[in-house]
Amino acid sequence: MGEINMGQVQQVTRRRVFYIPGYDPIHPRRYRELYRSESRDQAAISGYEIALKARQSAGPYSWHVNAKIDGQGVDTIVEVLVWSDIVRASMKGSVAATYGQLCRTAWTYISTGALRRLMWLRKGPVLAALYPVGALILQLMFALLLAGLLYNTITYGAVFAPQWVETPLRLAGLVAALTLGWGVLDWFRRHDGKFYVYYLMHDFSFSARWNGANPAPLETRMAEFKSIIANALHDEVDEVLVVGHSSGAHLAVSILADMKREGLIPAQGPELAFLSLGQVVPMMSFLPEAKRLRRDLNTLSVLKNLTWVDVTAPGDGCAFALCDPVAVSGVATPGKKWPLVISAAFTQTLSPLRWKQLRWRFFRLHFQYLCAFDRPGDYDYFHITAGPVTLKTRYENRAPSKSRIDVAASPYTTVL
Repeated sequence: MGEINMGQVQQVTRRRVFYIPGYDPIHPRRYRELYRSESRDQAAISGYEIALKARQSAGPYSWHVNAKIDGQGVDTIVEVLVWSDIVRASMKGSVAATYGQLCRTAWTYISTGALRRLMWLRKGPVLAALYPVGALILQLMFALLLAGLLYNTITYGAVFAPQWVETPLRLAGLVAALTLGWGVLDWFRRHDGKFYVYYLMHDFSFSARWNGANPAPLETRMAEFKSIIANALHDEVDEVLVVGHSSGAHLAVSILADMKREGLIPAQGPELAFLSLGQVVPMMSFLPEAKRLRRDLNTLSVLKNLTWVDVTAPGDGCAFALCDPVAVSGVATPGKKWPLVISAAFTQTLSPLRWKQLRWRFFRLHFQYLCAFDRPGDYDYFHITAGPVTLKTRYENRAPSKSRIDVAASPYTTVL
């Protein structure tokens, strides 16, 4: 494995970072506060200085980062490219609608053959996708059991009662049972913050509803993001870094590919870099109508004026760890250059105590890429986003992970 280049080959004093979240309904201030607290912890561990302050100008949700790392002062503006309103709109379905999503999503992945291929590729994220399916079925069975018990209790003596009593009694029992059953299901929905069942079901349904294509509102928002990033390439900065987390990674792929096709990446300008974290690209790219995404993966993989580093970890059960998103989607060509696939190696970069604390907190681990490591290796989110070297310089001598998976696995490889 090659060594990380931490030298000052290409000094960065000013940087723009654009963070694209995954399928997340939470207000973007969450990411600012996460950056604030975790960068403080990482700075204390790694021995550098970093501080945040609010950005006064109007526009996207953003903040300033002032850092002194390796003796170099760096000024960074971090912006969250928000699509949480689209996420929230997709999560407004009722209990009945969610069960409809369950049936439709399961059918989509099973009938297209995508589920079998995804399971072969990485079992962890597929099990995460099956979790809400199984949990919703169990919730329904529990609700039906309680409803049945209540109905039987109310109507127990109906067979011995006169006809004029039996019919109203059975009707009352049916109404009470249906009310209880629906109330139980609605209780689970209202307390989903503890279970993440409805949240995950909405997430996977969002990908499957259009068989891998993006809905029109999301395409409109992505076009807005494209303009914002393209404008930053004309700022007086040394690097423009796009960070895509989880499903935000495949949005970033399409946005950057559109910029290339439309000539929005200047030949002379800041370094353009893309950092994909905890990506779940195959959940989309393996579906039949993900033709745009597969084309965009191919476009980005051969781009010369871009650096693309893909970071995952086998300890993250919600990501397709060490799966080269271009290769496994079946669109790699002889000219493929990107991404550089590396591991965040949680079992090595987290102390045994910290790993023990986080090991079974699957959703928390999926966000570990944005957090501090108490035994940081060559991946340090805050050194990358606020440090004095570009992503290109940092990883130019880095060999890809030996455990990466780069075998074509998608059942569909057609592109637009």
